[in-house]
Formats: sequence, structure tokens, C-alpha cells
Amino acid sequence: MARCLGRGIAAAMVWIAFAPTAGAETLAATVEQWGLLGSWAVDCAARPDRDKGALLTYEIRKDGRVMYRRNFGETKDENEVVSATVNVEGSLNVMVYFPSLQQTREFGLRLSKQGSLRAIYNRSERGEYTIKEGKYVATGEPTPAQQRCD
Repeated sequence: MARCLGRGIAAAMVWIAFAPTAGAETLAATVEQWGLLGSWAVDCAARPDRDKGALLTYEIRKDGRVMYRRNFGETKDENEVVSATVNVEGSLNVMVYFPSLQQTREFGLRLSKQGSLRAIYNRSERGEYTIKEGKYVATGEPTPAQQRCD
């Protein structure tokens, strides 16, 4: 009995040790299969600018982590994607941890048949939206389509 219990504990320890790695592989596979990897911008020819459009890049690091880099020209940051799931409509729901904001934000992305990317929603951990139903909450304007830049 003790021998079986010991094996069970050993198996549980091995599972715990490898669970983060398996999750990271699943996350990386999800964003890769969905088509998110690479750089995106409203206008790839324009210099990144906070008011005119950022260059947004999603990449998988050698250690398996998925990173989200934002280039606003003068300001740049790098943030870790902590989860990504595809919903029944085919949209990608992404959660990103922003150390500079000390918060995790969730956003939904949709790829068009032509290959452009659009933000459908963006909300804080508290459920406060900056984008809802494909429109900026502050202005009511639709979010622009982003093109792949690489």
C-alpha cells in the first residue's frame, strides 16, 4: 500500500513539474495555428506613433513563452501572453500581463478572410472596456483593420 502511494506521489510530482511546459506549448500552438504570430499595424509603411498607430508584434521565445511587443515610436514595451483560446466564432481571446500597468488585460481578435486583424474587445481585469463590440468605448468609432507587416 505504501509503495503504491509513493508511486502516486512521484507521478503527481512529475505531472506538476511538466504542467507549465505543456501549457506553454499549448499556448504557443494556439497563437501559431490561429495566425497571430508576426507584426501588425494599421499602416505598415508608417513609422510607429501613439496617435497614428503602433506596430504590434506577437512572437514565441526560445523558452516557449509568447510575448506581445508594442512599439509606439518613442515608447516600447514587452508583455507576456498568459493565455489564448479560440471561441466558437473563430475569434481569438487573449490575456496579456502588462507589468507597467500591473494588470492583466483581455482582448478579442478577429481575422478577416482577407487576412486583416481587428480588435473586437479590450477589457481590464475589473471588466472595464476600452473596446467593446468592435468599437472604441470613448468615441464609438470602429477599430481599424490591421495588416500583417512581415
